[in-house]
Amino acid sequence: MISFLDLKAINQQYQKELKQACARVIDSGWYIQGQELQQFEAEFATYCGTKCAIGVANGLDALTLVLRAWKELGKLQDGDEVIVPANTYIASILAITENRLKPVLVEPAINTYNLSGDSIKAAITPRTKAILPVHLYGLISPMPEIMQIAEEHRLLVLEDCAQAHGAEIGGKRAGNWGHAAGFSFYPGKNLGALGDAGAITTNDADLAETLKALGNYGSHKKYQNLYQGINSRLDEIQAAMLRVKLKHLDNETERRRKIARRYIKEVKNQKISLPVWENNESHVFHLFVIRHEQREKLQRYLQNNNIQTVIHYPTAPHKQKAYSELNEMKLSLTEKIHDEVLSLPISPTLSKENVTYIIEKINGFA
Repeated sequence: MISFLDLKAINQQYQKELKQACARVIDSGWYIQGQELQQFEAEFATYCGTKCAIGVANGLDALTLVLRAWKELGKLQDGDEVIVPANTYIASILAITENRLKPVLVEPAINTYNLSGDSIKAAITPRTKAILPVHLYGLISPMPEIMQIAEEHRLLVLEDCAQAHGAEIGGKRAGNWGHAAGFSFYPGKNLGALGDAGAITTNDADLAETLKALGNYGSHKKYQNLYQGINSRLDEIQAAMLRVKLKHLDNETERRRKIARRYIKEVKNQKISLPVWENNESHVFHLFVIRHEQREKLQRYLQNNNIQTVIHYPTAPHKQKAYSELNEMKLSLTEKIHDEVLSLPISPTLSKENVTYIIEKINGFA
């Protein structure tokens, strides 16, 4: 069986470095908010091109805390509207509703699966205060246009970079376009920890200081609490693991792109909708997502031919029980996407022979 993502194989490449980093933390005797975190934050900020990076417990917390911090700073208030793509993973929307803000679900562009400038403009109302573009599957959203719209309408922009570590437009990386950005380092991400982890990037020093307190029980100084905060801290072990893997991220991204180029060039099945990829730096291919009107049949066929695939995501957020108040919404394009998408293996450890085999089987699907 060709696995969808072999995390063991990915991490074995760096086994010696990872074990040394782990031993370094164990030997230090310091396991929360120590030198490993400080160094990873500095290194990740440099990688993204931002002034600040703040480690947090996971990607959802990264998004939730930014919106919460903007409320504490008086930039948002209960009931404000946040524009978000309707086809995103539910975490993007959870962060909005957790802060008692209103998600405005917008249909994506069918060729990119991301927000477009026109769709954002059509959704703006007097209550709109923020845009939450999601760089879905690893393709960065049209950020120059989004930032221009945000400036014209005085809107905050929070990038959801959970799947887009290192994606660029004109040499400017994801996480350095909006007023803040949230990253996930879930083990399956392009930059994956060996457990849950996340980070926020920003160039706003006041926001960064507020975030540091909010994620540490609302405190900058022990036993002195400025806010009713939470405990969301990136621990030393995961920071050390991420420092190792950050050094190899660009090489792994290029391997993903190499596989993507082969899929795009060599898959000839006319019933398959392939990703659109116009700018080499814009896509880091966290996922290689195709569409087919008979998705389940195709997935069974590939499974029977020992190729594991995954559906990202089978049910749109507005059709989830958690958001029953949205269940009657009609978002035909989003629903079509969720009914047809299928993710092919694109692990950086996938062999040339396996890629060839996958392409042959897809081309042979009737």
